[in-house]
Amino acid sequence: MDYYIARQPILNRNKKTFAYELLYRGPETAPKESVSGDRATTSLLTSTFITEGIDRISDYKICFINFTKALLLKEVPLNFPNSQIVIEVLEDVPADPEIIKVCKRLKDEGYTIALDDFIYDRSLDPLIELADIIKFDLIQTPLPTILPTLHRLSRLSNLKFLAEKVETAQEFEDALKFDFTYFQGFFFQRPETMKIKELNAVKTNLVQLLAELSRSDWEPESLVEIISRDVSISYKILRYLNSAYFYRLHEITSVKHAITYLGEKELRRFALLIVISEIATEKPSELVRLAMVRAKFCELLAISSQLGEPKSSDLFIVGLFSLLDSMLDTSMEMILAKLPLASNIKDALLDSAGAYAPILSFTRFYEKRRKQECIEALKQFGPVKGKLHDKYLEAIDFSRSLPLN
Repeated sequence: MDYYIARQPILNRNKKTFAYELLYRGPETAPKESVSGDRATTSLLTSTFITEGIDRISDYKICFINFTKALLLKEVPLNFPNSQIVIEVLEDVPADPEIIKVCKRLKDEGYTIALDDFIYDRSLDPLIELADIIKFDLIQTPLPTILPTLHRLSRLSNLKFLAEKVETAQEFEDALKFDFTYFQGFFFQRPETMKIKELNAVKTNLVQLLAELSRSDWEPESLVEIISRDVSISYKILRYLNSAYFYRLHEITSVKHAITYLGEKELRRFALLIVISEIATEKPSELVRLAMVRAKFCELLAISSQLGEPKSSDLFIVGLFSLLDSMLDTSMEMILAKLPLASNIKDALLDSAGAYAPILSFTRFYEKRRKQECIEALKQFGPVKGKLHDKYLEAIDFSRSLPLN
C-alpha cells in the first residue's frame, strides 16, 4: 500500500532549515480525519523509522513529532533516539501529575520537549518548566496578543519560541522583533508530501526476524529462542529434517535437537532461507528459487576461489539477499539499513563494491550467459577450482531440495 506523510521545514532566524515537522497523511484513499491521534503518530513513527528510514525523510535534521497523552503515558518516545526527534506535546494534553512525571523522565533522558499551539494558563507552569520550545500559532494567537505571555516566560533563559503559521514576509519580520528563534509556515514552504511503500505487519516482522538471524554475534541459545518463537519456521525445519530427504531411525522433535543434528551454521542458514521464502509469498516462486540458486552458487565459488571456506557463509548471504529489493518492492538501501550485516556484504549488495562484489557480478552475468562480462569478473576473484557448470548445477539441485512451501 502507498502511504503518505508530509514534512514542513522549521527555519532559524537566518532562514536556514533547523528541523522538520512530520505530519500524518495516511493512505491516499483513506480520509485522515477518521484516524485517531494515537494511530496517526504510531503510523508516522513506523513508516519513518522502520519502513523508509528517518535519515532519508529528514535529511539528517531533527524532527518534530506530535504525541498524544496516551502515547506519552506509554512512554512511546523512549523507543526512538533523542537526537532525532523533538517531542511535541499537543495542546489538549493536561499538565497533570502523570504527564509531568513522564515529561520529567523524557527530559532527564535527553529529549527535547516542545509545547504545541500554546495558550498560557497557570496550570501549565509545571510543564513549561520542562519545555525547551514553545510553539505559538500566529493565526490563533496573533503577535500583539501574546506579548504579555512572552514577557512572563522570558524569565526562563533556556526557553525558545517558535512562530507557527507564518503566512507573510511581514509576519516573519514582526516575529523576529518579538524574539522568536524558530519559524514555520506557508511563507517559507507548504508541507511537502512524501510517498512511502508501507510494509504490512507480517513483512515488517519478517524483516526484523531476518535482522536477528543476520547478526554475527548470536549464541546457540539465542538462535534456538529466535527460531522457536516463530511457529512457521519451527514447523518447516522439523518437517524438513523428518522428511524422506533425511533417513533416520529417531524423529527430531525440537529446535534444540535440530541444532545438534544440523549444526548452528546450517540451522541458521535454513532459517534464513525460510524467512526469505515467507517474505516473497506474494511473488513468483521462481524469484525465491533464483535467490537460493544464487546463494549456493556464490558460496561454491567462494570455496573454490582464493576467498576460501571462511568467507563462503558471507557469500551465501550476499546471493540470498541480492533479490530482497524485488521481494519487498523497496530500495536495497532502505533494506540494508535495517540489517546488521558486515560491511563487505553491504558493499556488494548496495554499491557492487568490495571483495565480494566480483562473485555476485559473476553470478548475475552467468545467469544471463554474458560470457565476456563473466571473464572480466572472474579475473577479479579467480581462478576457480573445478567446472563452473557443475557448480551451477549443484546450486540448482540445492534449491530443489528445499521443501519451503
